[in-house]
Amino acid sequence: MKRLTVPALLAVVFAVLVWASKSGTMNIYWQSVVMFMGVNIILSSSLNIINGNMGEFSCGHAGFMAVGAYVSSVLSVALFAKSAAFGDPLLSPDMAVWLFPLVLLAGALGASLVGLLVAIPSFKTRGDYLAIITIAAAYIVKSTIENIGVIGGARGFMGMTSVMNAMNDTANLPWIMIWVIVGTIFSVWLIRRFIYSTFGKGVDAICQDEIAAEIMSVNTDRVKLVAFMVSCGLAGLAGGLFAHILGYVNPGSFTILKSTEVMVMVYLGGMGSLSGSVLSAILITLLMEALRPLQILKWVVIPLLLVLLMQFRPEGIMGRRELADVFPGLRKFYTFKG
Repeated sequence: MKRLTVPALLAVVFAVLVWASKSGTMNIYWQSVVMFMGVNIILSSSLNIINGNMGEFSCGHAGFMAVGAYVSSVLSVALFAKSAAFGDPLLSPDMAVWLFPLVLLAGALGASLVGLLVAIPSFKTRGDYLAIITIAAAYIVKSTIENIGVIGGARGFMGMTSVMNAMNDTANLPWIMIWVIVGTIFSVWLIRRFIYSTFGKGVDAICQDEIAAEIMSVNTDRVKLVAFMVSCGLAGLAGGLFAHILGYVNPGSFTILKSTEVMVMVYLGGMGSLSGSVLSAILITLLMEALRPLQILKWVVIPLLLVLLMQFRPEGIMGRRELADVFPGLRKFYTFKG
């Protein structure tokens, strides 16, 4: 008899969430919470590649998220919606259902290319110096967006709701929920495949000792380049989903506070633990919702949580372990038995 596998469990969760969203069993508020969980899972697990597995210190993940958000938003509105900025759509709105994944991938590619701004300097810098470079890159991105009038500048950009409505008119399904779930599963799968591949072992080697890794014939510059581009690209994917969930995107959403929020998720879950990143993203999302009544004070609580975490449990919830290492019984979900 075959045991229940992770893909089967994910298929069940996917079906339940889509059904609950379409039937109205899950209200709009909880749909939003679940979707933001997905976005945060992508952000935390992607940053964990750099800060956890590779042992670098990136503080500007929100900047790459902004690139993905704007590239995918501008493309989707220009292609599938009538807008004041771009006029009539270039393609029929009916095609949005089929081409929307390509729009998200374009945003991810844009963020990945901007990630080169960080990847190349990282060849010769580490620690605090790299942190400064990533913060600078994030501010360069934010300032550039604020000065591009055609996409709203500091006011922000909207119109993505029209694209989602066009998709709903084609097929009455909760499309944004579907794409968030698919994007989350794809991101976690991609990161797992990357980190546990032969090439990905070079990322862990750099974390342990970069000089020793070079002696052992690891092309550290190439490994860093690929790791940064994968991490930044997935941040761009999260940004594209984030923008289409809200239907509106503003440069003010991608400040150092957003990067701090993602770093809290990484360090809370555990450096180098993919399972930890997923768990911490879920916990922080729920915590953010619980603290919403505090308004601006929640931005005191979240950084304070990071300070306390570094003081009393610097290894995070999971350390460098995965769930299957802590609970060996979970290994059965990854195997078949005749």
